[in-house]
Amino acid sequence: MSRPVVKALWGAAVLVLVTGCSSGTATGERPGAAPTASVPAPPPSSSPPSAVGRVSVTGTLTEGLKSPWGLAELPGGDLLVSSRDERTITRIDGRTGAKTVLGEVPGVVPGGEGGLLGLAVHDGRVYACLTAASDNRIVRMRYGGGKGDRLGPPEPVLTGIPKGFVHNGGRIAFGPDGMLYAGTGETGRTGLAQDRASLGGKILRMTPEGRPAPGNPFPGSVVYSYGHRNVQGLAWDPQGRLWASEFGQNTWDELNLVEPGRNYGWPEAEGRAGKAGFVDPVAQWPTSEASPSGIAYARGAIWMAGLRGERLWRVPLSGAERSGEPEAFLTGEYGRLRTVLAAGGDRLWLVTSETDTRGTPGPGDDRILRLEVR
Repeated sequence: MSRPVVKALWGAAVLVLVTGCSSGTATGERPGAAPTASVPAPPPSSSPPSAVGRVSVTGTLTEGLKSPWGLAELPGGDLLVSSRDERTITRIDGRTGAKTVLGEVPGVVPGGEGGLLGLAVHDGRVYACLTAASDNRIVRMRYGGGKGDRLGPPEPVLTGIPKGFVHNGGRIAFGPDGMLYAGTGETGRTGLAQDRASLGGKILRMTPEGRPAPGNPFPGSVVYSYGHRNVQGLAWDPQGRLWASEFGQNTWDELNLVEPGRNYGWPEAEGRAGKAGFVDPVAQWPTSEASPSGIAYARGAIWMAGLRGERLWRVPLSGAERSGEPEAFLTGEYGRLRTVLAAGGDRLWLVTSETDTRGTPGPGDDRILRLEVR
């Protein structure tokens, strides 16, 4: 987001396993069965979204989480959640909310906005984006997916992503094409966003093994799009279009429709600049109302979690365009909101972020909420 010591041991390092159940600046971050491919599923209907949205909080799945960041669903409906600062991955029973700490991921060096960040599940492995001693990187760990299974040691997938005290990006997700996508930040060094040789300030696209994906716009490179400040939300609509949320600096936060090889303007443009060669966002917000992190697609709209804004935004879509004005829900009710994940049909999971050093945690923070939306 907007306005990271111990060296990583990647070879022989093993996960410190814990068994059993356990039950951006101050302005916001500006700041079972084995897992299979995590591919976003389209909703059952492609009808146009309602002109007016609705959000109902139908319950709290679990609470008492510390600095939760990444969220991924396992086959069968259980969830994995990462703790940015505690460096752990926890399995959450999707029905009861019971928590099982799977272990601490070795080599994570938390600091500022860095630590154990995004998660994804694919082909019997758990993928994680993390801050190490020298860089941000993506690793993967074997995981059978059963209740008593353990995570294997981390294997590097992609290393050398710039790290900083701020703007570490960190969201990862598998797209409908089976490729792994990652949102990165420019770590406060604005020039990295326009430097196509750098992995900072980009959206990256790679094979599950970390190689440049077939069809990428720049030969031999994992860079998919550039000119980003700090990307922390990735989602696809039913037609396979990629959407991304991005932190602005002091003026505009953004929701972008991402196309391969395009330049999204930072630091030359923030929000709708109308400058030749740069892509303008589909929607924008004052930074006090958003500071966006995770996004998800459901019921004809993008749903975007706001940190500093402490609200959930709905952006109705018609194809590649916005079909109405963004609507805000849950404003101030649950504090900072970090991650939103589609759960099928009209259901979403929503993760709060009051224990990330920038919130005001109360009893029960942080929590995962069940939502129904339209």
